[in-house]
Amino acid sequence: MSYSLQLYTLRNAIQEDLPGTIRKVAEIGFTQVEPYNFVATSAELGAALKENGLTAPSGHAPLLSQDQDEIFAAARELGISTVIDPYLPAEHWQKAEDIQATAAKLNAAAKKGAEYGIRVGYHNHAWELESIIDGRTALEYFADLLDPELVLEVDTYWVAVGGQDPVDILAKLGDRVKFIHIKDGPATTDTKAQQPAGQGKIAVWDVIGAAKSLEVGVVEFDDYSGDIFDGIAQSLAFLNTEANTEASEGARA
Repeated sequence: MSYSLQLYTLRNAIQEDLPGTIRKVAEIGFTQVEPYNFVATSAELGAALKENGLTAPSGHAPLLSQDQDEIFAAARELGISTVIDPYLPAEHWQKAEDIQATAAKLNAAAKKGAEYGIRVGYHNHAWELESIIDGRTALEYFADLLDPELVLEVDTYWVAVGGQDPVDILAKLGDRVKFIHIKDGPATTDTKAQQPAGQGKIAVWDVIGAAKSLEVGVVEFDDYSGDIFDGIAQSLAFLNTEANTEASEGARA
C-alpha cells in the first residue's frame, strides 16, 4: 500500500513557495504527491519533484472545462499516469440524463487520454452520494456508465458527509476504485474541523481494507485549523504505524 499527498492540501504554502513546500513534503516522508492545477505550474513543479525524489502517479485537472490536450501533455511531462477530474457541481448529479451526459464526456476524454498513454478518472464530493437515481446513489449510477478503462478516486470523507457508509460504497464500486482520498474528522461540511487520519469519526483502516483494487491512498485536508504540515505529518505517521503493526501481526499469525 503506497501513500500520496494531494497538494491542494498545501495550496497556500505552494502559492508562497512551491519548491520549499515540495521539499518539506519530502522531509515529512511522502514519496508521492497528487498535483492539482499542474498545467500552470508544470515546469517549476517538475523540477521540484525531481530534486526531492518525488513521483506523481495521479493528478487533478478539470478535463471537462479546459484543454484536454494541454492537460495530458503536461501530465506526461510530469510522469502523471492517471488524470482525475476533481469536481462537478451538485446540479450535474440530480437527473439521470445529466449524469449520462457527464459519463459520455469522460468516456471521450479517456479515449483522448489513451493517445497520451494516460488513464482518466473522477473524484467525488458529497452530492454524488446525496442524490439518488433509480434507487442508487448518483455515484454508483455514474460508475455503471463509464467505459471499463475509467477509474474512480473515491473521496471517502465526502462519502460519509453525503450520508453514506464509505465501506459499503467502496464494496459496491469494486475494482473501479484505484485511488481513495484519506481524511478524517467529524464528517460534516465544516472543512476546518477536519483532523489527521485516525483522530475523527472515519474508520480509516476499514475504509482502506474495503478498497480491494487500491493502488494509492491519497492523504488530503480540504482545510485545517492547525499547522497543516503538522497535520499531514500526523496522518502519515498514523498510516505508517498502523500498517507496520498490521504487517508484524500478520507475520506472527
